[in-house]
Amino acid sequence: MGGASHGEDLNHGDDANRSGGGSSVSFRCGHGASRGEARITIQRDCPLCMLLSETKRSRAQLLRKAAPSRRAALAGETRIGASYEWICERGHSRFEATVREVLTGPGCPKCRANAQAPSARFEGGIPFMKPGLKTRTSMTEQRLRLLLAERIQLPHRVNAVRISRTFYGKPEVWPDIIIPALRIAIEYDDPGRDGTAHRGLKEASDREKDAALGEVGWEVIRVRAGGLGELGPHSIVCRGISTAVIDRILELLREIRGDEPVDALLVR
Repeated sequence: MGGASHGEDLNHGDDANRSGGGSSVSFRCGHGASRGEARITIQRDCPLCMLLSETKRSRAQLLRKAAPSRRAALAGETRIGASYEWICERGHSRFEATVREVLTGPGCPKCRANAQAPSARFEGGIPFMKPGLKTRTSMTEQRLRLLLAERIQLPHRVNAVRISRTFYGKPEVWPDIIIPALRIAIEYDDPGRDGTAHRGLKEASDREKDAALGEVGWEVIRVRAGGLGELGPHSIVCRGISTAVIDRILELLREIRGDEPVDALLVR
């Protein structure tokens, strides 16, 4: 009971190392109080490290976003509700935000306002090529693209879609496969080697991404492998990539947009 209540305090931004009546807490990841000073040791990573893992970020990446004067404190931080001063990647004024806000959204109020501006809404839904975009592509994702390209024409000069909000601080999303003519994105999801990808907070992030695409007229087909369940109305749950999965993708394309637009893209 005592350990659980301290975990809740940390999640909501309360001071983990209060003097007086409070208890000093140490986590498995090494953050929090030192092992010698800790009155409670929790055998799991701290809430901040857990959120970093969920969002596929590192603490070093987070530290680069913080104002220099706050980096030393952030290096040992455990609370996702703790507020810090941050530097906007787009050159806006420094801003105050919680760790949670910075890891799950833009944080910067000017970036949020720009994403809601009329010009941003007008451009929402436009696919484009973002130079220098680096995304991790697994061998399975590459195989999915190759098999699908044998059946339907896939463009090679688009890798992003503009949205009418920000997603992790950007006014665009980067689906695995983009079919501009149909305004359909295809995503491949599996839990990865550690079994945590596309689960928990990452699943919530996937839902937000799909919602952002839906707001600008796009539909998303999700191929869900490795034991993941359905996510959204157009999900294909499977053990792995196969001809049957490709067949089902084509069926969904027709269900969503109709036969004629899909027939026009078939490889003959």
